[in-house]
Amino acid sequence: MKKFKQLLVLSLATLIMPVSQLTASTAEIVQVKNNDWKEFHSVVGKCTLMFPSSPEHISEKMSVPEEGYDLKYDAYISSHEKKSVYMLLIAQYPKFVDKSLAQASLEGFLNGILANNPGNQLLFADMLLVDGSPALDFFIRTGGIYFKGRAIMVDNQLYLMAMECEVQNYDESRYNFFVTSFKFSKK
Repeated sequence: MKKFKQLLVLSLATLIMPVSQLTASTAEIVQVKNNDWKEFHSVVGKCTLMFPSSPEHISEKMSVPEEGYDLKYDAYISSHEKKSVYMLLIAQYPKFVDKSLAQASLEGFLNGILANNPGNQLLFADMLLVDGSPALDFFIRTGGIYFKGRAIMVDNQLYLMAMECEVQNYDESRYNFFVTSFKFSKK
């Protein structure tokens, strides 16, 4: 999980837009009937997502002095049978961020992940819309490890849902269940 966290921190550092501080939040985990996964409610991100187990919460703040801001984000990480790791990352940007830069920011995020390790091999990347917001699906292989995810920009927030596992433990249906379980909370 430490390697996974380092990959995320380095790829986040490649984002060029300033990040404002997130407000304090609480989250609620609810056991879902007829399913061993748990529904996670994020107050900060105003969303829900299914995790294989109760996620660990990580809150980080990185100083980016050359850009004049601190990058702060919240990540929720959960493992499935010690074979795969699932993560939701939520970062909030200032209200003045230009929405027209959303696609470029998503592409910069992916390029940061790829540049982090010369062994990273992009298997797939595709821009799409999720509930009317720009999103990027991607699939990366690094040696015997898969890293697959979906990043979404909604106004001034970045949402990243990702899964990391050894190649032999990859389960497409479990990944699809995870990503498609993501829903924005009703306002």
